[in-house]
Amino acid sequence: MTLCAGKAMAADVTGSWTTQMQTMNGDTATITFNFKQDGANLTGTVAGPMGDPMPITNGKVDGDKFTFDVSFNGITIHHNCTVDGETIKMSTKTDSGDFPAMELTLTRVKADAPAAPAAPTGAAATPQPQLF
Repeated sequence: MTLCAGKAMAADVTGSWTTQMQTMNGDTATITFNFKQDGANLTGTVAGPMGDPMPITNGKVDGDKFTFDVSFNGITIHHNCTVDGETIKMSTKTDSGDFPAMELTLTRVKADAPAAPAAPTGAAATPQPQLF
């Protein structure tokens, strides 16, 4: 019974998550994962600094763990993830030697707080006469 309750209380990963990744030439790039969780199904996209967002395929959620694939230049990258609050620990692997396995930590992108109303600037508006 406790195991079922734990899975029912698992966090929803829906939203945007980012991580920093070192590129092959030594630069640092931001990768953004946009997840949409619907029960045990996971869809979304992965976007890097160049190119269009790539769709997530084969996304599956099981409690605090989830998996998905992304295809890039004919190579499928497999992702194994564990969510813990506002972070995700991710392991990636491919069948290609061109892309070594990686360990990444993603953090949830916080929604911006609503902006405060703008303060009046300049002279006060001149009252207009009432016509009725």
